[in-house]
Amino acid sequence: MSVSRPAGSYAHASFATRDWLMLGGTALMWGGSFLFMDIGLDHFAPPLIAFGRIALGAATLSLIPAAREPVPRAAWPKVALLGISWMAVPFLLLAVAQQWIDSGLAGMINATAPLFTVLMGALLIQSLPSRLQGAGLGLGFLGVVAISVPSVEGGSNLAGVALVLCAATLYGVAFNIAAPLQAHYGALRVTRGAMVVAAAALVPAATIGALDSSFGWSSLLAVIALGTLGTGVAFIWFTKLIGRVGPARASVSIYVVPVVAVALGALFRDERVHVAALAGTALVLAGAYLTSRPRLD
Repeated sequence: MSVSRPAGSYAHASFATRDWLMLGGTALMWGGSFLFMDIGLDHFAPPLIAFGRIALGAATLSLIPAAREPVPRAAWPKVALLGISWMAVPFLLLAVAQQWIDSGLAGMINATAPLFTVLMGALLIQSLPSRLQGAGLGLGFLGVVAISVPSVEGGSNLAGVALVLCAATLYGVAFNIAAPLQAHYGALRVTRGAMVVAAAALVPAATIGALDSSFGWSSLLAVIALGTLGTGVAFIWFTKLIGRVGPARASVSIYVVPVVAVALGALFRDERVHVAALAGTALVLAGAYLTSRPRLD
């Protein structure tokens, strides 16, 4: 069992080899999630993929004793809201979106999640972002335009881009709900509880989706990897990484995700990426970095 570093030591503690491995592994698994979804869509309907990844993620977290600890009854309404806004709806939106857009493009647009986290946090606490954070938001959303415009070739592509942006917006809401919940009750058991709620909420849609699906070993293996690795192990590692190096430095793994998604899409699905989209991704990541800086005022 890893021991978290004391509060205030994050900024000065060096990354251990284990920290680098967890950071790289988390980025690889989350970036690979877009490829796994794309392969899953070869045979399975989007609701079935979303349900499968969440159910398998919850099962994976259940292997950790700390994750199996019960959540207090008073916390369940917020945990349920977290499950819907963090997992059930966004994961379904991403799977639907990737019917129309490439996995690499989905990964690039999904990199806006840190921007929406700051924006939604400012709205929820009714406090304007600092000048640095405001500049980061502007830079990031300019990057979204650069990513989206050259990649949109029709109405379906535009719908796919919009769905990923909706998912990223919901992540922004969910992350602001998750932070105090996880700090108070423990990250793993809150996350597992949210996954259980999300999986239960998707059962009706997944049942209908199963009727529109066919069987394929490649899709089945992709969903298993998506659930156990991208939705299970990656959450465990990211939670441990936050405890070891702090949330700001752990978030570096999120910035690497679109790079991994683009690379895997080009390598395994022969996806082509516009130069403007790559430049836009750089703007999004720069904006996300600026918005993640602490307020100095």
